[in-house]
Amino acid sequence: MAEDRVAFIVAGVQKGGTTALFDYLGEAPDLSLSRVKEVHFFDDESQDWARPDYAAYHANFEPFDGRPRGEATPIYLYWPGSLERIAAYNPKVRLIVMLRDPVERAWSHWKMEYARGVETKPFAWCVREGRQRLFDVEPWGFSREISYVERGFYGEQMARLYGLFPREQVLVLRSDDLRGDPGRTLGQVRAFLGLRPGIASEARDVHVGREMDYGSDLTPADVDFLRGIYARDAARLADLTGVRFG
Repeated sequence: MAEDRVAFIVAGVQKGGTTALFDYLGEAPDLSLSRVKEVHFFDDESQDWARPDYAAYHANFEPFDGRPRGEATPIYLYWPGSLERIAAYNPKVRLIVMLRDPVERAWSHWKMEYARGVETKPFAWCVREGRQRLFDVEPWGFSREISYVERGFYGEQMARLYGLFPREQVLVLRSDDLRGDPGRTLGQVRAFLGLRPGIASEARDVHVGREMDYGSDLTPADVDFLRGIYARDAARLADLTGVRFG
């Protein structure tokens, strides 16, 4: 039945504070969140999307008890086909997008992959020559690991999202706002989900980057280079959402 469909999804962005948001929302007794934060259903290319197994998706949640159910898989905003699959699943779903300065996001993403041992090249190379590696992956031009620059084209991604869902079903937040004033941001989320105000939450850090020698720094030259790459898309994002970075 449509009423037991997942009611809201935090659909982006990676390294943008989605883990902290999911952690905060997990304290709300009037919400039912997935057992794990990132369900990775709508980006699953092994799924038969002509006949998707929604029962397998719902198995990640407690049985429906009337509370809004939600999950947070931040790759959905970026991964091709994910938003379209979500729209087919529940055209009335509410989508939350957490945005972070794309330059800071790229740097944090690179540090995560470097710490995991997935990435071995320096950051400066990865965001310049290293982008050519995306022509050698499948699906072409998209990567779960090395998409440091590409995931930061928020204007393009939000335009695609707004082409699929009405704006009243989309809430755009900034990670800095959640970090600086979680009570206010969580109040926005609760209002967006049609819930009464909850108890204010204390600010805390979640998923802080690992302390280690990364062999690279985020240099002013890197920042200027990335600002140039993002300039046109940043203007598009500002026109669409009013959100600006840098």
